[in-house]
Amino acid sequence: MSDSLFTKIINREIPADILYENDYVIAFLDINPNSPGHSLVVPKVEAEDILSSSDESLLEVMKVVKKIAPTIVESVGAQGFNLIANTKPAAGQVVMHTHFHIIPRFENDGLKHWPHIESTSEQRADLAKQIVEKL
Repeated sequence: MSDSLFTKIINREIPADILYENDYVIAFLDINPNSPGHSLVVPKVEAEDILSSSDESLLEVMKVVKKIAPTIVESVGAQGFNLIANTKPAAGQVVMHTHFHIIPRFENDGLKHWPHIESTSEQRADLAKQIVEKL
């Protein structure tokens, strides 16, 4: 398996606008941002997605998200942010290396929120029962 794009950034084989780095995590600006300040927070240990990442690695990522997100939001004058981890190609994951997007949000920024589907309370209860049984 070849190194992911993000591993190449970690190894300084590809340039990036690095915002923060420690022994476990690196954060940098997205080169195709959805909004000003759109950043990626990436564990240095390469794993395909959050399901294959260690709990320790994910904890380190969340510590960095909590540390840098308020500064990003303040720096760009945003009113909030979305934290997103696309997991698997069907969900939009393009780079197969665990990463989280911090996407600053502005009132009336035109970015779409998730659509809603219709469901009955019975459908939700049946689905919840199926999930709980499998856990």
